[in-house]
Amino acid sequence: MVRKRRHQQALRLSLPSPSSSPPRITPPHDFCFKTQIPSSSYNYVDSLAIKNLSSLKKLSVLGHGNNGTTVYKVHHKKNQSFYALKVLRFNHNALEISHQAKLEAEILKRVDSPYIVRCHAVFDNTCCDSHEDGGDLRFVMEYMEGGSLHDVLRQHKGGLPEEVISVLAKRVLQGLNYLHGMHIVHRDIKPSNLLVNEKGEVKIADFGVSHVVEGRFDEACDSNVGTCAYMSPERVDPERWDGEYADGFAGDVWSVGMVMLECFLGYFPLMSDEGQKLDWATLMCAICFSEKVEMPEKASLEFKHFVQRCLEKDWRKRATITELLDHPFVNRKWCTSSEGLVNYLLHG
Repeated sequence: MVRKRRHQQALRLSLPSPSSSPPRITPPHDFCFKTQIPSSSYNYVDSLAIKNLSSLKKLSVLGHGNNGTTVYKVHHKKNQSFYALKVLRFNHNALEISHQAKLEAEILKRVDSPYIVRCHAVFDNTCCDSHEDGGDLRFVMEYMEGGSLHDVLRQHKGGLPEEVISVLAKRVLQGLNYLHGMHIVHRDIKPSNLLVNEKGEVKIADFGVSHVVEGRFDEACDSNVGTCAYMSPERVDPERWDGEYADGFAGDVWSVGMVMLECFLGYFPLMSDEGQKLDWATLMCAICFSEKVEMPEKASLEFKHFVQRCLEKDWRKRATITELLDHPFVNRKWCTSSEGLVNYLLHG
């Protein structure tokens, strides 16, 4: 079935800039107290519990992201709960980063789903001092004890069993179904953006490059963002694949298929072997010009068909989220709970 075309700014194909060195992080010992919590009718801010950053104590660094982002594990002194504090510093390209950060904050105000990592509060410290870095924006997020799916795959290098992948896939699809229903395209589904909590529940995180279609951010958002390895053909080469008219939601479906195939293999699917390194030209050819992605022989027919429906190169023929939620692969008897995930992912 041909989707209703949504006019989006097409991805302009260009060579990615050389990777820069990790940003120098010099976090202060004390938090800035000037805060701004966006008002919203959505129940995403736990304002009674987290009124200011002085109630949070930094415990450790959980990781670093793009554009000077650092994520800390923090402890709330009063409610004795743990959270993840995402700090986005405005060092370089301040205007672009600020725009992305405000877009992410706008999206987080809208979402409230058990399949999405919850945001408890947002603090705007861009004007709290006169330092060169121009301040920062801080998100108090739900703490996901199990880390990311990327971490899980590093621990299970031989790949995950289909029983685990099916539960994982269903939760990701349910999260995307919720987002797409709110006209939000994630655009950066990948293992490091899928987080696991202590219950074995997988949730979607990181809306820094997401896109609100048919909304006030529709024309302002640059589509040349996201992780190239998981981008769909119409995003990598819009001219060849009619990306100008592509359904942005279909790009998320492609990413789901790529991630689930990686979960099965234990390494990125477009590599011929685990040790191969991909450059931009090789990656672009593999996504846009090669034959269909080869399916592993040991996989079940249901898994192969599920992934093939996700990885249709022509976005018009690609499966929808609704279709995939009805697929037999994610409706097996073990897909009714996350028990298999918690036992396997968190306890080996």
